[in-house]
Amino acid sequence: MPKEEAIDPDIDVALIRGLTEGRLSRRTLLRGAAAGAAAAGIGGFLAACGVSGSKGTGAGADVDWDAFWSKQKKQGTLDWANWPLYIDTSHGEHPSIDLFTKQTGIKVNYKPVIQDNAAFFAQIRPVLQAEQSIGYDLIVITDGWELTQMINNRWLIPLDRGRMPNFQKYAAATVRDPSYDPGNQYTVTWQSGLTGVAYDPSKTGRPVDSVQDLFDPAFKGKVGMMSDDTELGAVGMLANGMDDQANSTPDDWRAAAELLKKQRDDGIVRQYYDQSYIKALEDGDTWISQAWSGDVFQANHSGFPNLKFVVPKEGAMIWHDNCMIPLHAAHPVDAMEWINFYYQPSIQAMIEDWVWYLCPVPGARQVIANELDDPAVAKSPLVFPPRSMQSRFREYYTFKGVEEHDEYTSIFDPIIQS
Repeated sequence: MPKEEAIDPDIDVALIRGLTEGRLSRRTLLRGAAAGAAAAGIGGFLAACGVSGSKGTGAGADVDWDAFWSKQKKQGTLDWANWPLYIDTSHGEHPSIDLFTKQTGIKVNYKPVIQDNAAFFAQIRPVLQAEQSIGYDLIVITDGWELTQMINNRWLIPLDRGRMPNFQKYAAATVRDPSYDPGNQYTVTWQSGLTGVAYDPSKTGRPVDSVQDLFDPAFKGKVGMMSDDTELGAVGMLANGMDDQANSTPDDWRAAAELLKKQRDDGIVRQYYDQSYIKALEDGDTWISQAWSGDVFQANHSGFPNLKFVVPKEGAMIWHDNCMIPLHAAHPVDAMEWINFYYQPSIQAMIEDWVWYLCPVPGARQVIANELDDPAVAKSPLVFPPRSMQSRFREYYTFKGVEEHDEYTSIFDPIIQS
């Protein structure tokens, strides 16, 4: 890793402020839920939920959305569901929301009720299927199978581009035109995060900067890999030189699986881990592992400052939590007002200075450094990554249907289960 991208230990201490266990675990829960569904057969799981794998024909399928938006008016209320501990907070209040209400007159009913994507989706799905309002004008869901189903079943209102000029002006390249929502038709990013590699340099005896290090015989029996097939397949493709995983094919998946099988059969992998991978690193059972960045930050300030997180030279997988307006929302214009408000650098700075995820608005960096006088946040490469690091961010594949997802899991699950 280039020196400019190294994570300064003196900076890391501030990260713990926003990266709490409850919020970090949501990515784990997302992946765990997906893995559980795959074990039971994703097709059967979705069939039981009444979810199709193709474009839906529900209430949102044939709407003239230009005409819809032309008739909408601000109502003065915004009902919003988000994840816990995922917005700036002071003495139980949210300063950014307070400012929004002051400037727009819109009262925000903010509910941090989303604990994981699968459970929230299961809660709102039957309501949307019944063509009724779920009671929220704005929700936040991670890119993945649940979001794909929301889009495919036409359960989201397309965003009104004319009401989001700040996104057009200030949004980072990393959050524009994502593969799971081309053209940001339905979503804009709330915050993003990374899946990379962690290691203990006192055990490896040398720096680590490549996913190839996960396959190095020198670390035989001391490598941790993830038990989630999405993450496992992704790193296998990275090791095979597959940069554009968003456009990968079953042949790419099978080639990655062959490499992962050899890694397993050569005894390099100690275990395929769930969230317990971080404890294995802490205990020295593994020396190097696939990792989520926030887990390593927490470990650094829980008695394990020796652990390091890196964005490998081949790339790290980037995931996005996304704002969207569900079908039948009562106050869609009010939701659009928030989206536009949120994408101002000054507002992003207020929120980013507390949450410490990958910021979707690069211009917030200068505000944090100068006006908020918080150089630790402004200098963090995992909040404001340099372009050289951004060039190594890789997007996950977006499954087009149940059959495709079943094919993917049939390729990678046997590696884990064996």
